[in-house]
Amino acid sequence: MAASLLAPTHGVGLEELVRTARDRGFTARGEMFSAADMAALAQELFPCRAELLSGGLEGPNRPRILRHLVGGLPLLVPYDEDSNHEPCRRRGHKAHWAVLTGVLLGIRSAALSPTYRQDPEIPNLFYPPSFEGGETALEKGEELFWGGSEGAVEGVLVLAQQGKSPRCQLWGLGGLHDSNAQLGELSPRRLGDGHRYVLPLGGAGGGLEGEGRAAAPLPGAPP
Repeated sequence: MAASLLAPTHGVGLEELVRTARDRGFTARGEMFSAADMAALAQELFPCRAELLSGGLEGPNRPRILRHLVGGLPLLVPYDEDSNHEPCRRRGHKAHWAVLTGVLLGIRSAALSPTYRQDPEIPNLFYPPSFEGGETALEKGEELFWGGSEGAVEGVLVLAQQGKSPRCQLWGLGGLHDSNAQLGELSPRRLGDGHRYVLPLGGAGGGLEGEGRAAAPLPGAPP
């Protein structure tokens, strides 16, 4: 899903992806419990640069993540999946990967840039102008992303998709952060199923908890 945004005609199929991951020792049965391995795999198979984010989705990572998503670039995030595919907190027992492909910001009208385009059918929905050279389209700079008493952003929803559902969903960034931050252990069901899994140093939590992976196409890479 993330690859289709970065390189829609690159032609790497799921079988090649899994085979390469097995050859590199990243997975045994298709599992991926290391964000670092996921980043290495993406850079090997796709014309992209992957950056590993540690420390969760809030704090100093929040403005970086929002700039990345507003720029039309994907972010891969591990989280615990609930029965409706939304984030939950199960200590990592329902860990899955989601790809974030967009963001919906609740912005105070006084801070809205005049360069934004209004949706012709949906009231109060605006689109930022196209990006050039990686510049942010948000007029007031980094402080606009922080929210709080002085910031202009009052709510953040991310557009998310994961492999078990064909539908895109809107999730609160805070709830996804909370789910990502508590991925501490492998599911007891997997521990007792008799299969071998590839786990990083420190177990499942050591490779997933508070981690994410941002990807951007390499300059000059073919689409």
